[in-house]
Amino acid sequence: MNMPKINRVLYTTALGPHSRHVYRHALKLAYRNEAELIMLHVIRPVGSMGEALIKEYLPADLVEEVHDEGVRRVMAKMEKRLQEIMSDELKDMGKYTNVVVRPMVVTGRYDQAILDTATAEGADVIVMGTENRAGMQSSKTQRVIRRSTIPVYVVPTGKQYPQ
Repeated sequence: MNMPKINRVLYTTALGPHSRHVYRHALKLAYRNEAELIMLHVIRPVGSMGEALIKEYLPADLVEEVHDEGVRRVMAKMEKRLQEIMSDELKDMGKYTNVVVRPMVVTGRYDQAILDTATAEGADVIVMGTENRAGMQSSKTQRVIRRSTIPVYVVPTGKQYPQ
């Protein structure tokens, strides 16, 4: 029996307090499979009413400039987060430094943006956290699991785990 080859892991992050725990799972999966790791953050669009107001009062080039600056800030935050994780945990994660981690920011509805990115990037598996602030599985996670055509590795968050 041929085992499926994992060449690309798509790790989704909200850059919240539990992202480090989920990242560890994604990193280890990528390391064991000698796969590339895509670190994806999805930015929600402004919405139709907000977009209409923005277009009415601001020139298009300024809107694009503000959007691009927002994406740059998120990318900088992601890169800083990666550096902090690797620096803080180098003794435990040193062997993982050869994993290629590619930060990416996209705009859209969370579940659809995750699925579209997985398809566009040729991901073989999606790794994401599972709980919302109420401790329940988030509807975003449920929609990704239900609609994905590739395996989804779901990491429970907000709990203490043995090391």
